[in-house]
Amino acid sequence: MATTADIKNGLCIRYNSGLYTIVEFQHVKPGKGPAFVRTKLKNLESGKVIDNTFSAGHKIDPVRVERRKYQFLYKDEAGYHFMNDETYEQTFIKEEIINAPQFLKEGNYAEILFNAEDEQALVCELPPSVELQVTFTEPGEKGNTATNASKPATLETGAEVRVPLFINEGDVIKISTTSGDYSERVKS
Repeated sequence: MATTADIKNGLCIRYNSGLYTIVEFQHVKPGKGPAFVRTKLKNLESGKVIDNTFSAGHKIDPVRVERRKYQFLYKDEAGYHFMNDETYEQTFIKEEIINAPQFLKEGNYAEILFNAEDEQALVCELPPSVELQVTFTEPGEKGNTATNASKPATLETGAEVRVPLFINEGDVIKISTTSGDYSERVKS
């Protein structure tokens, strides 16, 4: 058992019969009354973020988790198949626990968070940004806009994003996996 003094960002705890990771926390010592810890907890099953306050010294139940790097192989009706490069062990992941499945391309790497007690996959996180090729977009016409304009573009994974007018078919662009937005064109 641990206490609120052991809380840090990224710590995984068992709370209300669910697994949560601490997104952010703040120790508060008011002038009057006991100290407490304000936290934002993210449910690993649903992804929902909740606010919670623990009193100082409150016992928490940390869960040992391991981050492992896996390579995405393919998708079928069973789920998304990944392989560990070191052990060549294969595992499949359900789409619900992947943070941005629409940007997952064969050969890309992702980090999978496993519960060390029962080897259950909890979360699959893509890198903060991925580089993908534009397979289809309408040609952009200069001079039709007064401000920054965008157009839809289809990527090699089938995902659709909004891109600036100067992006053409065949261009490789960087996409943020957290927001799903265009970041920049990759120079070849």
